[in-house]
Amino acid sequence: MLLGRLQGPAEDLEAALLAADVGVKATQYLLDRLPARGEDRLPALRAEVVKLLSPATAGGHPPDRDRRPEVIMIVGVNGSGKTTTVGKLAQRLRRQGRSVLVAASDTYRDAAAPQLQIWAERAGVEIVYSERGQDAAAVAFDAIARARAQGAELVLIDTAGRLHTRKDLMAEVKKIKRVVNKARPGAPDEILLVLDATVGQNGIIQARAFDAELGLTGLIVTKLDGTAKGGVLLPIALELHLPIRYVGVGEGLDDLDEFSAEDFARALLDE
Repeated sequence: MLLGRLQGPAEDLEAALLAADVGVKATQYLLDRLPARGEDRLPALRAEVVKLLSPATAGGHPPDRDRRPEVIMIVGVNGSGKTTTVGKLAQRLRRQGRSVLVAASDTYRDAAAPQLQIWAERAGVEIVYSERGQDAAAVAFDAIARARAQGAELVLIDTAGRLHTRKDLMAEVKKIKRVVNKARPGAPDEILLVLDATVGQNGIIQARAFDAELGLTGLIVTKLDGTAKGGVLLPIALELHLPIRYVGVGEGLDDLDEFSAEDFARALLDE
């Protein structure tokens, strides 16, 4: 994306970074940290990208057996890939030896629960099903109760897609968070925003809004394999310091990878 332009004028490098959706603030942050013109700036830029993202790559906290079940809420806007991501994450965690239960707390979309059930079956995990219009918070509460009764280690809560500008829908997901805390004090342990990498700079607006309302603990980025706009992760890391947990790199059940700042920097710079 940027390789070949790094030896040119600073204006060219700035334009290349902006074209990759790095954004004005993060672009200036990176430019201010590069060596003077005439030096090889590619290694320096790569190092700065990795440095900026590395604090945001830390994995989640280790499971605490005294706080079972661990509860992870998955949130995001419509079409970001939440339900698919829940299935992939359930598969990944189960293969790590964790006992996982998923909660179908997306009670708005007709196909949400059936879609999640398909993913749960593929991943080999149990699901607490729901019907359209059912109280989403009650579904999450029931899932935690069942997990506790069965000794399951972890509950993944799939929530409905909601625009960050819809106050009524944001109030509903905040209710889920409150009810989850009543079901297991201290929960949720994680609130992960699923972010579609193709939305460009709108991604930071989404992340900022969800973080303000819910207190996000990290990001899962989808469709990173099909966009040249992944640079939006840099301003998110710069402003919000949110850990990037995983990246979706395809449609398959196993197509969820841990985020690597080094791999991201290489892809961004077309190395």
